[in-house]
Amino acid sequence: MTRVLFVSAEASPYAQTGGLGEVCGSLPKQLAQLGCEVRLLLPAYGSLKARLPNLHRARTLQVAGHPEPCTLLTLTLAPGLELWLLDAPRFFDRPGGPYTDEAGRDWQDNPHRFACFSRAAAQLAVSPEWRADVVHCHDWQTGLVPAWLKREPAPPASVFTIHNLAYPGRCDRGTFEQLGLPPEWWHWQRLEFHDSCAFIKGGLVYADRLTTVSPTYAQEILTPAFGQGLEGLLRHRATDLHGILNGIDDAVWNPAEDGYLHTPFAAEQWAARAANKAFLQHRFELSVDPNRCLLGVVSRLTDQKGIDLLLAALRDPAIADLQCVLLGSGDPWLETAIRALAQEFPQRIAAHFGYDTALSHQVFASADAFVMPSRFEPCGLSQFYSLRYGAVPVVRRTGGLADSVFEGEDGNGFVFDDASTPALLAALHRMHERYRDRSRWQALQARGMAADFSWARSARAYLALYESLL
Repeated sequence: MTRVLFVSAEASPYAQTGGLGEVCGSLPKQLAQLGCEVRLLLPAYGSLKARLPNLHRARTLQVAGHPEPCTLLTLTLAPGLELWLLDAPRFFDRPGGPYTDEAGRDWQDNPHRFACFSRAAAQLAVSPEWRADVVHCHDWQTGLVPAWLKREPAPPASVFTIHNLAYPGRCDRGTFEQLGLPPEWWHWQRLEFHDSCAFIKGGLVYADRLTTVSPTYAQEILTPAFGQGLEGLLRHRATDLHGILNGIDDAVWNPAEDGYLHTPFAAEQWAARAANKAFLQHRFELSVDPNRCLLGVVSRLTDQKGIDLLLAALRDPAIADLQCVLLGSGDPWLETAIRALAQEFPQRIAAHFGYDTALSHQVFASADAFVMPSRFEPCGLSQFYSLRYGAVPVVRRTGGLADSVFEGEDGNGFVFDDASTPALLAALHRMHERYRDRSRWQALQARGMAADFSWARSARAYLALYESLL
């Protein structure tokens, strides 16, 4: 039985800000079902401790370089799966989110917080009480774990997954020295990156294997266009780099049993699905018309996501018949632009700012098509949700979108190449033309709903990777 210490800053439903949390909440469960002995290690955020009253105080941990002792809290989640929380109140017992305060500002001591967490994870991995065979780390917050493990005399194998290379976890030289990191790590072949320390390089340099969340993104990050300045290092480690497409928890994302929906529905229950569309149109005071094509967007509102391309496209008179509901939050200028567009076209464009779990499920279940015009997308999960719920995806051919959405008579969606409004408009025109042929449209929806994007497939690929290291 392979022992896996799964280390992340977030995991659904305990703490989540995006796709990282979704992945790290679902994959450990699947690995346990495949026979692994999994310990999921997270920081003990204050709000998380309050929601889990049955936590067991397993032991006190003196983390090297940190004078205040930490406590390991544990909770059995399922056979073969335990939740471990590192309770370091100075760093994690505070209001706000995992990385930001209540006003959305980054915590200034984030490097100290996740340096402590990473050091503790490395110590727990080699503990005599439970010694890991494989340590699987995720994104910059855990990048120091593989680096610390390489200083152990007989370290467990390590895997580092890149969810988004655009977030390297940087700090300056003064902070690096405050963290008490080995001086030799300040080197361009180790953690130094353009006169700063990049936590993510700990994983990229020292982990035994690297993975990304889709095969296409694994190739894209070897190029200057997507490599964020790290493409040279990644090309050097290309033989150790694997792209494994993410999955989704198909028990959580199941339209037939989804309690968030106005009307749950199964595949080809088109009347029940139409009831959701009418509900969403009414909720947002759009024209309630079953024949008007309704676009859905659930996204962070950032330049990466290409939402500005969609806003420009929605002004085009050629698609004036389309409606659109947007759910998300992010850059103020994008929120302002969306508000202005919704005020200009109140009968066909509406928005909700912030994240709302129930509403996100309802958008997937209601939209005829789901738009993801991302400039880059390491994997994306929304296209999987939309396919499962019968919302046909319209995506840019990049990262995981290129690996999961295909256009053609036997395809499951619509794809465009250039990150431009004209290219997106052309895809929307093709989509709208197909939408008018209801029998072909419903066949397209049915193919998407029948596809298997569950974590079972991806978990088997990770297990094979683990076993290749042992």
